[in-house]
Amino acid sequence: MRKLATPLVVVASLGLLAGCLGSPQQTDTARNADAKELTLTITGNSVVGGKNAARAAWVTEWVIPKFTAAQQAKGVTVTVKFEGSGAGDEDYKTKVALDLKTGGGADVLTIDGIWVGEFAEAGQLKPLDELLGKDRVDAWEGWAQIPKSVQGLGSFGDRRYGIPDGTDGRVLFFNKKLFAQAGLPTDWQPKSWTDLLEAAAVLKKLPGVTPLQVNAGTAMGEATTMQGVLPMLASAGKPLYRDGKWQAGPAMGEVLEFYAKVYREGLGDPLTQQEAKGRDKSFAQFAEGKLGIMIESDYLWRGVVEPTRGVAKMADRDQVVGWAKIPARQPGVGGRDFVSMSGGAVNVVNPATKYPRQAWELLQFMNSAESIKARMGGGAQVTARADVNDQVLAGDPMLSYVAREVLPITQYRPPVAGYPRVSAALQQATADVIAGRSVAEALSNYRAALSKIVGESNVDAG
Repeated sequence: MRKLATPLVVVASLGLLAGCLGSPQQTDTARNADAKELTLTITGNSVVGGKNAARAAWVTEWVIPKFTAAQQAKGVTVTVKFEGSGAGDEDYKTKVALDLKTGGGADVLTIDGIWVGEFAEAGQLKPLDELLGKDRVDAWEGWAQIPKSVQGLGSFGDRRYGIPDGTDGRVLFFNKKLFAQAGLPTDWQPKSWTDLLEAAAVLKKLPGVTPLQVNAGTAMGEATTMQGVLPMLASAGKPLYRDGKWQAGPAMGEVLEFYAKVYREGLGDPLTQQEAKGRDKSFAQFAEGKLGIMIESDYLWRGVVEPTRGVAKMADRDQVVGWAKIPARQPGVGGRDFVSMSGGAVNVVNPATKYPRQAWELLQFMNSAESIKARMGGGAQVTARADVNDQVLAGDPMLSYVAREVLPITQYRPPVAGYPRVSAALQQATADVIAGRSVAEALSNYRAALSKIVGESNVDAG
């Protein structure tokens, strides 16, 4: 998977915040609204000269001075500090959870989107309208620039908990040169699983070419779930999680049948799925023109086969690499013709903050068009804002395609506590199929594992 968006945290001093969580002040949306002098501390899983250095530099060199000046012009003196960190994502999550639980920590936190529901269910996050007032939240100009589907990244139970910090999209990448050699159209857009598999079968005739890569197995970890199971499950018409139920019914069986067809009929390489560095191997094969089609996020385009800085540079990327939307199993299945999955981070306000309005102002500032463009530093990457994407992606047809065509139809991982363990069970189910177990056995094993994780009453086997 692409790396997670860097977490940022804006912290009022712990001494001020400690003990606020659970106090009556929490629901006072106007508390300290007239403060003319205050201190905010920005911290995050980034550090100048180290992990996510560019993000840390943006905070220290752009966000802090610009926000401070903007507040000063309003007659408010804000002292803003930055405390960098280089912890692993899980260690960072543990720290954030402890801070929220004890009423300490940050005024504004940037967290992975899949943590939102978990923290909300634990009562550690509150909806923005509850913390700040619905009219105040709704008045932010940025909502009109963020597609409803992308706003879902920061929502839980149909309520906004934060502002999406950034996102991506998954598509079918294909090698147009190989397509031409095989007699396939170079403007390819499959409209069903049948179209996809038929194209792979034609590519199979090319010597030395692996037709299709759909991430599978446990070695690829979350990449199997995000670039494999979840897009295919969405295209089978059933989300992984809905109304408190986890999918383990016929749609999941259809996904496993798809995997069986790909990896038992020579359309994909099963050995690659079992190697520790199998995903890197598939990247190299694609860059070398030895892999025809793969499901990936836009990270493949901007970070893997990027001609000058990519990890598997592809000098002719712009001429050879094509892209298409992931089709539904059949047109209209689940009410969709095409699907995608996205990841991303979310900026949220700590319910314990003594300065909810100032925290909200900082949150808006960090997610303004001007601020996001400054963070890009002239580079091209999909953002949550359509107006920014229109500008910074104007010269990049692939990323523009993701922003324009994919984000409006995308879906996100369930933002609830049980997801990581369910994801591992999904990976194991595909591993079972790759190893030669029947689809029925793999599905049965998955259902049993899922029941142990979430409880049998929360499994949808229908």
